[in-house]
Amino acid sequence: MQRTAPRLTRILACAAVPVMLVVAGCSSDSDGGSGAAGSKDKGSSSASATPSPSQTTKTVEPARFAKLPEACKAVVAKTTASLVPKAKTKNGTPAVSSDLGSRSGCSWNGLDDKGVKGSQYRWLDVSFYRYESDAALGSGEERARENLAKELAKIEQTPGAKKLRTSVATGIGDEAKSVAYELRKTDEDFVYGSIVARTGNVLVLLSYNGAGYAGAPTPSDKTVMSGAVKAAKEAVAAVAAANK
Repeated sequence: MQRTAPRLTRILACAAVPVMLVVAGCSSDSDGGSGAAGSKDKGSSSASATPSPSQTTKTVEPARFAKLPEACKAVVAKTTASLVPKAKTKNGTPAVSSDLGSRSGCSWNGLDDKGVKGSQYRWLDVSFYRYESDAALGSGEERARENLAKELAKIEQTPGAKKLRTSVATGIGDEAKSVAYELRKTDEDFVYGSIVARTGNVLVLLSYNGAGYAGAPTPSDKTVMSGAVKAAKEAVAAVAAANK
């Protein structure tokens, strides 16, 4: 019995070793599983924090106007005849454009010869620019607003311009600015009235100018600017009419 007891003790001790290893193994698996689950949870959390394509896509307001008016008919015939009495082309000369849905223009010019009283020269020009809404570039209205500022700056930087004055032009589209100035050309003093207006996603640029030749008086600032404002209002109204 004394010999058997020590032997039995050794057998039980050895038998206990695998059990401990199993327990340790289970314990290790449990820890590993917990760690894996933790990593998975972190991964899931990270994935959910990343915006989906639909979340990152910028939505913009649809463009208000889908088309432009016919430029040479945007200012009514009665007005063009009044502003440019002896226009070379009564119905206007259309500007060259590869995409009339996005940009167009028309101009009238002529010399009203009054014999010994001299001559009066007049020029009227209108241009339209339509901007589509674009997720990368912004809404059509935002783009038109940005370009209004750029076009206004170009006019204000006209080389040789004198007595230049910029003002807010009320009652023309959603927003508009008028620029009045004088410019010496062909040995004569020209008076300019320019309007830069926005209606929705469309930009309207209008310029009206004139000069007196052979002793004829130079047109007044008021006469030129009032003519520009009248024509600009008609051009802006034509945009809405074309989209009815």
